[in-house]
Amino acid sequence: MNTKFKIAMAVVAGAALGVAAMQGLHAQAKPKAYLVTEIEVLDAKGADAYGALIRPTQTAAGGRVLRTAGGKIVEFEGAAPPKRVAITEWDSLEQAQAWFNSAARKDLMPQRDKAEKVIRSYAVEAVN
Repeated sequence: MNTKFKIAMAVVAGAALGVAAMQGLHAQAKPKAYLVTEIEVLDAKGADAYGALIRPTQTAAGGRVLRTAGGKIVEFEGAAPPKRVAITEWDSLEQAQAWFNSAARKDLMPQRDKAEKVIRSYAVEAVN
């Protein structure tokens, strides 16, 4: 009987550890975030040069640039769409905010302001 009790306790303890591990993994999963920037190009060559500089800062900070800037935009509903849209995927909203507030991005703002006018920039968190 002592052996059966030990086996039963080991099964219960293993199940409890499994549940705790699953809860911990589930709690760690953060939803992805997408940084969307609507742009009006003031200087095409300057915008291309700025894009070549800003993309590596996003990649270094963990972002995945979706290369939508310069892609075709099709209006479906609402107000007219912007002329250009840049989208970057991030592992979390906090990661996007950290890059947005980084010195790497802020150092490039004078160059951006000569090449592009930002209409609107925002991040949206995906719902899991």
